[in-house]
Amino acid sequence: MFFLNDLLSRKSKMPAPEEALAGREAPIPTSTHHYVNGNPLKGPCPDHLEVAYFGMGCFWGAERLFWQVPGVWVTAVGYAGGYTPNPTYRETTTGMTGHAEIVKVVFDPGEVSYDALLKLFWEEHDPTQGMRQGNDVGTTYRSAIYTTSPEQAEAARATRDAYQQALNKSGGGKITTEIREAPEFFYAEEEHQQYLAKNPGGYCGLKGTGVTCPAPTSAPAGK
Repeated sequence: MFFLNDLLSRKSKMPAPEEALAGREAPIPTSTHHYVNGNPLKGPCPDHLEVAYFGMGCFWGAERLFWQVPGVWVTAVGYAGGYTPNPTYRETTTGMTGHAEIVKVVFDPGEVSYDALLKLFWEEHDPTQGMRQGNDVGTTYRSAIYTTSPEQAEAARATRDAYQQALNKSGGGKITTEIREAPEFFYAEEEHQQYLAKNPGGYCGLKGTGVTCPAPTSAPAGK
């Protein structure tokens, strides 16, 4: 039991850059196209689309949540926010890369607003748990929003503050979500891309707080 507690404790602490695993120079092999809709995972994509990055714990269920949203053009899972270049899944789960499991969401702002994606993000997982999500423990399962524009950063912080107020009223905890400019995103292995489409009975650890995010959802651009 002591060994297990010690292991979980180490996995829940961000490593220093000099402690991180070395990784590799070349990207690891992954899919080229989305298993569900056939769109290219790494582009090219239409110029009017935008990119968002969300960490909600295990990326399998989080990716499915977003690919089902009308207006989302493609999704992909990967690793970001740490130090190790081109990490593998096994390396990230040690806690020694510093990365979080992240869903990349490419969306049409004319069909779905970033605010709508944020509302889904806040309500469909528990952003108060620190370096874990439910039974999934470690830095890789932390809640995160990595932004790709000043407008996204402003919206992410505004909805965080609104959701914190709602959580306070319901007796919820303090939001621990990491919000910062998007770092480099490393695509995960092919087996993890659209995992729950390939394995419909697979594990999904998503569980929200039951509290509604009260922040107003802006209309899609041009509507």
